[in-house]
Amino acid sequence: MNVEGILAQLTEMLIALVAAPLLMGWVNMCRAWLQNRRAPPLWQPFFLLHKLFLKEPVIAHTASPIFRFTPYIVFGCMLLACAIIPTISTNLPLAPAADAIALVGLFGLARLFISLAAMDIGTSFGGLGARREMLIGFLAEPALLMVLFTVSLIASSTSLATIVSHLGSSEFTILPSLAFAGIAFTMVSLAENARVPIDNPATHLELTMIHEALILEYSGRHLALIEWAAMLKLFAYSCAGAALFLPWGVAAASDHVALLFALPVLLLKLAVGGLLMAVIETVLAKMRIFRAPEFLATAFLLGVLALLVHLLLGA
Repeated sequence: MNVEGILAQLTEMLIALVAAPLLMGWVNMCRAWLQNRRAPPLWQPFFLLHKLFLKEPVIAHTASPIFRFTPYIVFGCMLLACAIIPTISTNLPLAPAADAIALVGLFGLARLFISLAAMDIGTSFGGLGARREMLIGFLAEPALLMVLFTVSLIASSTSLATIVSHLGSSEFTILPSLAFAGIAFTMVSLAENARVPIDNPATHLELTMIHEALILEYSGRHLALIEWAAMLKLFAYSCAGAALFLPWGVAAASDHVALLFALPVLLLKLAVGGLLMAVIETVLAKMRIFRAPEFLATAFLLGVLALLVHLLLGA
């Protein structure tokens, strides 16, 4: 661990805290433009977080410590996930301590606690949201693991920094295994971040909502932390997709010149990714909750196909 690595690590975490709300604002802005509506300002998520942090949380008298501590645990898991994904540099002190499997574990740990907190109060909406969240996670995690196993086999390592370094230094070649894995990762990303077609974050319909049902009992700074954690999760998935399937622009450990251009390249990737997500959410409709298993089963099959194509054909 050297000074440059510590600075790169702290810079990545600071970028994640600031860029995650901006990414959410950019997606909302693009979606409003595409739907011919007046777009909210780019920094609207910051206004939301500021308003919520100024309010005192209201907690039910039946709440246990799990309900009180869950916002901090979920926020910490998402920030740590952002810290281990190489976004601007592969020289990260946390990279040897956490690999791609640990990244899935962090997402699973956050899902476990927010589901327990949703059931802790004992409301019907909390239990409904927890069951749906665990269903989505149960189906999405195997597909995500298949994607990560595919890129890990290509790079012969489960370390995210090693995978990005290997793919970034290779010649530009469209591998069929990576193409299948990229489609599967996009489908999992939409499901895990409660986006259309699996969920619609703009509605609170009791028959369809998933993420919103989990957090109905939260308010004040607790709700602000959970909303910020959701933005960090979207940022983490976007950066993971950019790092695994578009690894160019991420600076190597000793490349100081590339480090100067890493941040503009990352912002360009996120802008394009946010625009594509807005297009997907505009052209697709939200599907029924009973069809979510079919959607995620397709993602899992694509992930398995990517793995088999690499193992059998080496492509």
